[in-house]
Amino acid sequence: MKNFKQISSILLFFALLLLAACQPATQQLKEGRWRGVFIVQDHEIPFVFEVTKPNPESTIVSLINGAERFLLKNSSYRNDSVNIPVDLFDAVLTGKLTGNSLSGKFRKLNSEKPGEGLPFKAEAGDAPRFSKGGGPGSFSLAGAWDIEIGSDGNVDKTVGLFEQKGSELTGSILTNTGDYRYLEGVVSGKKIQLSAFSGNSPYLVDCDFTSDSTFTGEFVTSRKNVKMAGKRNSKAALADPYSFSKLKDGHSTVEFSFPNLDNVQVSLADSKYKGKVVIVSILGSWCPNCLDETAFLAPWYKENRDRGVEIIGLAFERKNDFGFAKRTLTRLKERFDIRYELLFAGLASTESASNALPALTGIAAFPSTIFIDKNGHVRKIHTGFSGPATGRFYEEFKADFNGLINNLLKE
Repeated sequence: MKNFKQISSILLFFALLLLAACQPATQQLKEGRWRGVFIVQDHEIPFVFEVTKPNPESTIVSLINGAERFLLKNSSYRNDSVNIPVDLFDAVLTGKLTGNSLSGKFRKLNSEKPGEGLPFKAEAGDAPRFSKGGGPGSFSLAGAWDIEIGSDGNVDKTVGLFEQKGSELTGSILTNTGDYRYLEGVVSGKKIQLSAFSGNSPYLVDCDFTSDSTFTGEFVTSRKNVKMAGKRNSKAALADPYSFSKLKDGHSTVEFSFPNLDNVQVSLADSKYKGKVVIVSILGSWCPNCLDETAFLAPWYKENRDRGVEIIGLAFERKNDFGFAKRTLTRLKERFDIRYELLFAGLASTESASNALPALTGIAAFPSTIFIDKNGHVRKIHTGFSGPATGRFYEEFKADFNGLINNLLKE
């Protein structure tokens, strides 16, 4: 009996060894640069990322767009599968690894319409974002442009601001409510190609010069494919960002009371905000331009809070659920080391934001920023945000912002 038990134990041991040997070895992303493409309608939208491994148990994926490096941490592996969380946008890249190739889908989580995901494929290596098969660029895109995106009476008038070195392009497209962040690409012959992906939606500009001062083509996202036309204009500008939202007649203040991340109600009537200049940022953790504004406000607040200024973030999230909002906003807080209050104010929509602040004529976009003086009176309301990818527009915003705060603090 004893020998039988010993033999059984030995057989079990070798069976487990054989089973382990038959399991496929866990594959991991190769360190270095990768080039991927999203498959969107009849287009491929290229994106570039870099893989680094600070230690054997950790993989960091950096999405590259011009000067931007958007870090994705906590990647995980199982056999030949890889899972890359995009925490701030509540999304994920999942795929199968075959050697130095990765294929899979980009999916938005907790969305009202999750869908099947956006297919992508990627290869390790230092391949360029776009091919330069058309030869050197015949024209230059450098400078400012009036750009129309759309057709059939549904046209967005935007501003393009680009830099060109040789055939290499960087820049952004600005709208009255924000910008398309960092775009990167090439001019090859008469062809203009730019793309971006920083964890939210991929973008593609696919156009051709029709002269040295005009171009036409397409603007492609995961949701739409529309006409695009540009005309060079060194004085290209957008509408006044302070003209969209205003106080209703008879009002000079705004009132609200919403829970912070500890589920404690916070309002402007609290003693913390009495006699101080207060900046109210209306945001969502899902909003790329809101992230750019937060990246500016978080360090600014740490440097300036002792001057008698406070910031409150009113966050509108993809679910009208405090537990969900606490998770998404905690990730935002940790990512940017936010030291001011973040309040959960409701579901992500301009209608919800407008209802939360009934003293205003309405909230036109995320982000919107309310400037309140020491007496609690609303002085200005800024719609949208032109981030660092917009160059001089971003510098002009910072100068205007600091000038406004300095004046309010002197009063």
